[in-house]
Amino acid sequence: MALLDDAAIAGFLASHPGWEMDGGELMKTFVSNDFGTAIAFVNQVAELSEGANHHPDIAISWNRVTLRLSTHSEGGLTGRDIALAGQIDELRAG
Repeated sequence: MALLDDAAIAGFLASHPGWEMDGGELMKTFVSNDFGTAIAFVNQVAELSEGANHHPDIAISWNRVTLRLSTHSEGGLTGRDIALAGQIDELRAG
């Protein structure tokens, strides 16, 4: 899969508030009301990730969940990363 160019990444970031570039990865921190809600969100992300066969790095700190996405096999960001990030945003919107 082809790496995304800077314009494609910028377009995604402009249309998906909260996501940012950090060390070559897409990153976003989601804040929940409590630990249980944060874990439920992580489980939803896990289901999406398994379905896409594309898995983010996940860090959990009580009510905060930080996700990092990149396509390690390609050495950067691909369409798989922005597609999964968009699906994750839909989880929170729905």
